[in-house]
Amino acid sequence: MITVLRLGHRKDRDKRASMHVALVARALGADGIVFCGEKDDALLERVNAVSKKWGGKFRATFSASYRTTIKKFPGTKVHLTMYGKPVQGAAPALAGKKLLVVVGSEKVPRDVYALCDCNVAVTNQPHSEIAALALFLREVLGKKAFEKKFPGAQVTILPSEKGKNVKKYK
Repeated sequence: MITVLRLGHRKDRDKRASMHVALVARALGADGIVFCGEKDDALLERVNAVSKKWGGKFRATFSASYRTTIKKFPGTKVHLTMYGKPVQGAAPALAGKKLLVVVGSEKVPRDVYALCDCNVAVTNQPHSEIAALALFLREVLGKKAFEKKFPGAQVTILPSEKGKNVKKYK
């Protein structure tokens, strides 16, 4: 089980980036996302509407406290940061574990580094938290990141080299 914790969501500034964090998390194998920061019911509704339409059990929720969410999580807490241990070395030990993957938006509070069990870097250069999450999930899940099933979908894409092939269910 993998849950993503999105730190410091700012309702007006981060609505697109936070949505993209959720979309990547869902598409590449996470089971849910928890947003901290400013409460944004519209964001939660959009993320959960995607899950309803496209299938799967992925759910978005809100927490008023990232500290409480991290402390109470009953698994391994991983903070994605450019200051951490390289993902190539960290991923094998994390595969198959119950994970809380912490990604930031605004400046990450200093205590997050200590609250998490490990700090993992996709690169040691400035980069997007969206890209970091995608690459992390790929490293931890391997090809399973591309093989996730989404039961209960109202719509699916049938792969096609040219054109769009969409199947709608009633």
